[in-house]
Amino acid sequence: MLSAHDSGLSLLYRGTLSSCNYACSYCPFAKKQDSRAQLARDRRELTRFTSWVANQRRAVSVLFTPWGEALVRRHYRTAMQALAALPHVHQVALQTNLSGPLDWLGEMDRTSRAKIGLWCTFHPGQTTSARFLARCAQLDAKGVRYSVGVVALHEHYKAIRALRLALPAHIYLWLNAYDRRGPGYHTADELIWLDGVDPWFVHSRRPAPSRGKACLAGETALSVDGDGTLTRCHFVPERLGNLYEDDLADLLQERSCPRFKCDCYIGYAQRKDLPFQTMFGLGVLARIAPTTETEKEAG
Repeated sequence: MLSAHDSGLSLLYRGTLSSCNYACSYCPFAKKQDSRAQLARDRRELTRFTSWVANQRRAVSVLFTPWGEALVRRHYRTAMQALAALPHVHQVALQTNLSGPLDWLGEMDRTSRAKIGLWCTFHPGQTTSARFLARCAQLDAKGVRYSVGVVALHEHYKAIRALRLALPAHIYLWLNAYDRRGPGYHTADELIWLDGVDPWFVHSRRPAPSRGKACLAGETALSVDGDGTLTRCHFVPERLGNLYEDDLADLLQERSCPRFKCDCYIGYAQRKDLPFQTMFGLGVLARIAPTTETEKEAG
């Protein structure tokens, strides 16, 4: 099976948008609102980025990693449709709480829709399990690929059990560690159960040292902000150049990780010594594993 880096350049895009319609206690962007000027700027930035991708000749995959909730904004839905329709774009993924409209997915042709990958996070207290699962069922009905995740707080255990029972078996249910947990937050028995739900949970709660490890970030994957500023990933602030001004051939090169540890999937998924590139293949940006032998062979 082809790994994701065999498919060209991966771009992790994060524009000006930082507003969210949810109020999760563990999120610094809960219920934050963008002004009209900020939204207009974000729209211009996204249009420019979409145009740049459209003019490329290389294979490109895109992951939108907004600080806020993007699918409630029409310009993100439009951008995903436009990008997925491009023959040289292999995947268009986005992190979402799945609260936005879904009808736009049904407007896409089958080939374009197959490129969409949604990284869907369930937030208990902001919506019900029934409503969230109904949204997942809509994605299933439209043939849209997705993964589902939850922050592994004690108060979320009931929801985690309910999701795993209700979701189709092939849907990956991933768990994120609670950032402010203390030592011993999970009991040994809880960890056995949580690791049974998500066998890769350990990489979130107990990240392995990453300094000096070979990483695709900066080599075949780049992070880009609304102004076009490029870094190797979201977690290494060193500026490499500008997407709209510099030749990427001069910027892309093999780099090792400078951080002591990396505890976020969008970072450690690029590590060459970890299994995610091979395991997820072209679905790596949205944590979506191939489900058929044909997909496995094609990557």
